[in-house]
Amino acid sequence: MTKRKIFVEKLTQIPIEEQNVEFVERKGIGHPDSIADGLAESVSRALCGMYKKRYNRILHHNTDEVEVVGGQSAPKFGGGSILEPIYILLVGRAVTEVNGERLPYRTCAIKAASDYLENNCRNLNVDWDVTLDCKIGQGSVDLRGLYETKKLLANDTSFGVGFAPLSETETITLETEKYINGKLCKTLPELGEDVKVMACRMGDEIDLTVAVALVDCHVPDASHYKSTIEQATEKIEDFAQKFTKRKVKVYVNTADDYRKGIYYLTVSGLSMENGDDGSVGRGNRANGLITPMRPMSMEASAGKNPVTHVGKLYNILAIQVADAIVKAGRGDVVEVHTRILSQIGHPIDMPQAASAKVIYASNVNQKKYEKEITAIFDEKLANITDLTEQIVSGKINVF
Repeated sequence: MTKRKIFVEKLTQIPIEEQNVEFVERKGIGHPDSIADGLAESVSRALCGMYKKRYNRILHHNTDEVEVVGGQSAPKFGGGSILEPIYILLVGRAVTEVNGERLPYRTCAIKAASDYLENNCRNLNVDWDVTLDCKIGQGSVDLRGLYETKKLLANDTSFGVGFAPLSETETITLETEKYINGKLCKTLPELGEDVKVMACRMGDEIDLTVAVALVDCHVPDASHYKSTIEQATEKIEDFAQKFTKRKVKVYVNTADDYRKGIYYLTVSGLSMENGDDGSVGRGNRANGLITPMRPMSMEASAGKNPVTHVGKLYNILAIQVADAIVKAGRGDVVEVHTRILSQIGHPIDMPQAASAKVIYASNVNQKKYEKEITAIFDEKLANITDLTEQIVSGKINVF
């Protein structure tokens, strides 16, 4: 077997935790860009299920071009209304015909998108407040000529990027949004799903700027709005402080101006009801964060097929490899950056090159870990096809 080209290097750089400034962002599940990602991924998974049920294999598709066009609304204390529906366009390519048999791909895609919105946007009336349109391109395939090779070949020349471990600030940013859209929104139903968390660490102080849409039917007046913001600020601050000994300060809806009557009030808890648009790939990376201080790929992972699209598989794998290397380092590995580059037409488990750049703790003999790190990378690449089922079953999130 051809040996994989895996490179392990020492990285001479100040670890992120020791740097003086750090910025981190997460767009919550109700942000228009996250909605686009979620819809693209849900459609891909639904198509995978349809293909597997009919043909016991996943046929080629990419549904990573979803566009969300904001509607118009008139929110008001006590309950307003949506005036013009949100328009959502599902775009991509999929196998729509097999051996002369036409497949219900459009029905499958629309249902998956509708179900996703129903399950993740609790204050949105999907039947009345959303127009779903499907323009997924048609294609056909003869199963007799499909996957004749035992090796799955990369369908693009692209790269994946990962790093580990998450810093305290990154962990706080990720977990805070999950907390708001999980436990906190059950305590405070006034909070909508459209949440954005931006963290700024300066030395040992972490500022969290949180934007969260409030649902007008649960907010009878301005006094109740203010009280909700105060409660949310206190609870978020208490939650975030659990992850660090650094000082955390939380600011919620800083664009509000109570004197001018400006409030972040919505009908559905989603800013896309009133002009905000969204697109796949403009939000969180595959690890759920936007990290300008770290290595990142511009590749959109959501909606890409989970069988041969390296833009999806390599980003996920790079993160998993980085995590595994840090765990194997047992404290000797402070930080690791991983990158994997494909070459179109070549087996996905044989990248053109794979790189691990490692920041070691003081007085660590890097030679001690080079073989182990190479072995970890080698094993993960050899088993890359395991990712497909994990993605399709929803065990791996990509945004």
